[in-house]
Amino acid sequence: MALLLIILFYTLQVYSWILMARVIMSWVPMFVPQFTPRGVLLVVFEAVYTVTDPPLKVLQKFIPPVRIGNIALDVAFLVLFVLVMVAMQGVVMLLQLV
Repeated sequence: MALLLIILFYTLQVYSWILMARVIMSWVPMFVPQFTPRGVLLVVFEAVYTVTDPPLKVLQKFIPPVRIGNIALDVAFLVLFVLVMVAMQGVVMLLQLV
């Protein structure tokens, strides 16, 4: 049981890193508008978006972006990140019981 919890914890941790990578990748076009990923970078971008898009799309159906003037903040991303962090903390608490 402990081994499964440890694997789950590390899986969630890697997923949180992938979410952080997505944040950084979403900022790149703001600073470099003509940027288009090519080669290995294209594969990395595609992998990150493929892994993070399904849960984000589900959350975005229920949580619309918050509009502040001309800016729309994607609250679904923040909710997903918080859920991953809470799940990691729950796994740590379960590991202490085992």
